[in-house]
Amino acid sequence: MVEGGIPKPDKTEFSECWRTTWKTPYIMRLSLSAGIGGLLFGYDTGVISGALLYIREDFPQVEKKTWLQEVIVSMAVAGAIFGAAFGGWINDRFGRKPSILVADILFFVGAIVMALAPAPWMIIIGRIFVGLGVGMASMTAPLYISEASPARIRGALVSTNGLLITGGQFLSYLINLAFTHAPGTWRWMLGVAGLPAVVQFFFMLSLPESPRWLYRRNKVDEARSILEKIYPANEVEPELIALRNSIEAEKADEQAIGDNFIAKMKGALSNVVVRRGLYAGVTVQVAQQFSGINTVMYYSPTIVQFAGFASNKTALALSLVTSGLNAVGSIVSMAFVDRYGRRRMMIVSMFGIISCLVILSIVFFQAASHAPKISELESTHFATNATCPSFLSASNPTSWNCMSCLKADCAFCANGADEYSPGACLAKTSDLETLCHGQHRTWFKDGCPSKFGFLAVVFLGLYIISYSPGMGTVPWIVNSEIYPLKYRGIGGGIAAVFNWVCNLIVSLTFLTLTKALGSSGTFLLFAGYCVIGLVFIYWFVPETKGLQFEEVEKMLKSGYKPLAFKTKSTRGENQSA
Repeated sequence: MVEGGIPKPDKTEFSECWRTTWKTPYIMRLSLSAGIGGLLFGYDTGVISGALLYIREDFPQVEKKTWLQEVIVSMAVAGAIFGAAFGGWINDRFGRKPSILVADILFFVGAIVMALAPAPWMIIIGRIFVGLGVGMASMTAPLYISEASPARIRGALVSTNGLLITGGQFLSYLINLAFTHAPGTWRWMLGVAGLPAVVQFFFMLSLPESPRWLYRRNKVDEARSILEKIYPANEVEPELIALRNSIEAEKADEQAIGDNFIAKMKGALSNVVVRRGLYAGVTVQVAQQFSGINTVMYYSPTIVQFAGFASNKTALALSLVTSGLNAVGSIVSMAFVDRYGRRRMMIVSMFGIISCLVILSIVFFQAASHAPKISELESTHFATNATCPSFLSASNPTSWNCMSCLKADCAFCANGADEYSPGACLAKTSDLETLCHGQHRTWFKDGCPSKFGFLAVVFLGLYIISYSPGMGTVPWIVNSEIYPLKYRGIGGGIAAVFNWVCNLIVSLTFLTLTKALGSSGTFLLFAGYCVIGLVFIYWFVPETKGLQFEEVEKMLKSGYKPLAFKTKSTRGENQSA
């Protein structure tokens, strides 16, 4: 994104950041105004997890069709893939500021379309609009902040964008919880995103374009006037010289490798250092998504209901914990990534993720095995034809339990005296749900009452704690350091596309997998993916902590091998593996 990638902040840089922004509030104004894009990014990716619970209640076809739920969730990701590409073109052609303004318009239109949607297809259209905005914001906000920030505090200010993303996700869970009893529930949840978009739009109208983009377009005087507001007077001229040298080097690289996408791609893939960098960069991005993190972020309340918590409000409240832990983990990563190294943090993170996923698989298996039995007496004492048709026609109905009932696309009405005692298997209709609640019973349609449910929530939290400081943030740091300078944009772009595509695959298949394999089998499958990811990270991803970009390039040129596989003659040369 910037020369040499985005610097990683340390404690000194954060202290300097506070001092500098206190003396020059204009810098913080620039950063926070652009950072609202990160907040919207986080909010719009997180809010659907809770809104989906109520969308299913309002539209029976969404409740019945798993694929429709997956499409509603994942279309924002699909939109983001195209939004990132479209945003890159707008960034280069028209500037960073217009790109942010267009993203705000997309956020606002998407939020209004979803809030007023009369049918699921309108929600899907709104999600696509929001996704386009997410894709543009994901690349433009940190780019604008990095180019409009003093170099010495750039890492700290760009890191605030990452914090605003996780903060936006946490805020979305709070908003979801706040509107659980409001008329319109999910419409408010999805529509609220329009407000920050409007605020950012008007803030950005009063802010300047990126000085780097202006200088590249030969608008030197405009670039100088902005730098004078950001830097002390004695630093403006040196910064202009540095900016000029950087842009001249960039243009020289473009002349050498071509300035169109195809030429850049050919140049990148024919370069052995870039290819080896891509092995590492793509590996960590794919491993990040196939760890299953976005199943948790997009479907967290649904997963909590799988664990046996039937109430929407309870599911949202417990999901708030996972979102909060994710935000805390981002802060932990900023504090430790330069101390313990990128590779080590990812490997430790993967071991924790695998352990938690395996334990979650066991917990869900035990919950399914010990699900309450189905009582024929309980099932037939409700309204005429209320009993689940599959239960009535089953050859051995005495073997049925709650999970058998849910797999037959029916619902479990718990025993009024004790929800762990045998209950009723009923047809899944809103009338019978009302009847079940009218008898002071709990209605289960996604998971079964279980004494193991609390353990599932605990290990879901531990999974987030394992993921966030390592696999959550480090893959993006690796991709900012692993490529030669002139190929950094194309290399990071390729890795980001792999990240978004894998995100789409995971979000588009999770509920289908749970139907086919059960919750236990699905988490075990993700654990298997993580084992493969861990092997690839160990073999292909070098340690880049404390290395200059030239040193990283030299290491990749000679060929990277893990320490255990180095020969004795080379083992002493590099102990950083």
